[in-house]
Amino acid sequence: MRKIILAATIAAFSLTVAACSEAAEEAPVDTAVVAEEANTDAMAADTAVVAADEAVVAADAAVDSAEGAADAAVDTAAEATAAAAE
Repeated sequence: MRKIILAATIAAFSLTVAACSEAAEEAPVDTAVVAEEANTDAMAADTAVVAADEAVVAADAAVDSAEGAADAAVDTAAEATAAAAE
């Protein structure tokens, strides 16, 4: 009976080692895929940061333009008021 249990234990151990060995052989491929996906995600994040920076610059330019237009409107209104007062 002990020999049967010993043989079954050795067989189970052998199967476990074989399965782990096979998984270890496949792991580098999976790791390479994960690394490539991580690089792609990092590049996408960098692209998003650049786009956000460009949006901030564009928003600043729009604010400057709006301020310039508002100043011009105020100047025009002041001139019209002064002309009407004369």
